[in-house]
Parts: sequence; structure tokens; C-alpha cells
Amino acid sequence: MFKFPNSFYYLLAFFLFFSIACKEDKKVVKTEVISFKKEGDLSIYKGESDSLITKLDIEIASTSYETQTGLMYRDGMEDNQAMLFIFGEPAYHSFYMKNTRFSIDIIFINDQLRIASFKERAKPMDENGLSSEVPVQYVLEVNAGLAEQWQLEIGDRISYQETN
Repeated sequence: MFKFPNSFYYLLAFFLFFSIACKEDKKVVKTEVISFKKEGDLSIYKGESDSLITKLDIEIASTSYETQTGLMYRDGMEDNQAMLFIFGEPAYHSFYMKNTRFSIDIIFINDQLRIASFKERAKPMDENGLSSEVPVQYVLEVNAGLAEQWQLEIGDRISYQETN
């Protein structure tokens, strides 16, 4: 009969101990679904003719946490919904798509409520910065492709009203 050396048993015990100790606990972490919360109404008008382009329900991001989080961790929004970021004063702003799961158009708006620049079809989860290129006080995020569909141009304007 063959007898294993003692070192074999120590090695086997060591292997079993670490294979059990290193076994992963497969816990499922459920995150709460973040739903759109209507906090106001926004209209976009052609700059030259002042004709109405579209009306949107808006969620407003004005606190530091809200502006840093934005549309992160959401699966999408309806075409008549948007997020409006309101900053205290005009400044250069850069946005990225970290943890943003769907493509959007980012519309940069100056302190006169005029579109100053925009970035179309920002890629989901992309961490590269998308700059306003000029000082702005507001940023409007809408579903990708809407800026093109609405034929937005620099100089078009917005008006908005918060609801209680």
C-alpha cells in the first residue's frame, strides 16, 4: 500500500483551506431605479423668428450632488423629458458620460438663455470631457438626436419655469 508523505497532507490541507477561504460570496446588489421627476417646464425657440421649436418637462439639477450625478445610473428618458443644470454664474463647464447608460445631446446655454454650443450624441459611459467651449450658466441634456431633429442652432433660446 502506498503512503503519502506528511508534506502532501499539509499541502492538501493548505489548498483546501485557501480554496474555501477564497471562495467568492456571490451577492447581488440591487440598485434603486431612478425615475424622472418633473420639476418644471422648458420651451426652446428659434433665435431669429422666435417660433416655438419644442416644449419639454424638465428635472432640475442645481445642488452640487445633483450637478455631479446628473443622468448617471438611469436607463433613459422620454423624448419630451430633459435635465436642466443651473449654475450660479457663467463659467466654462465640461461634462462626461461616466455611468450614463444612454446617449444624449448636451446643450450649453449662456446667461442670456441663448444656446452657446452643443455636443451631439455623447457616447454612453465615455469619461472624456465634453467642454462648453465658452462660459455658460445652464446645460440642457436631452436624448441623442433631438438637437439635430429640432435643427438647433447657436443663438436659439430657451425659457423655463420651475413648478412647485
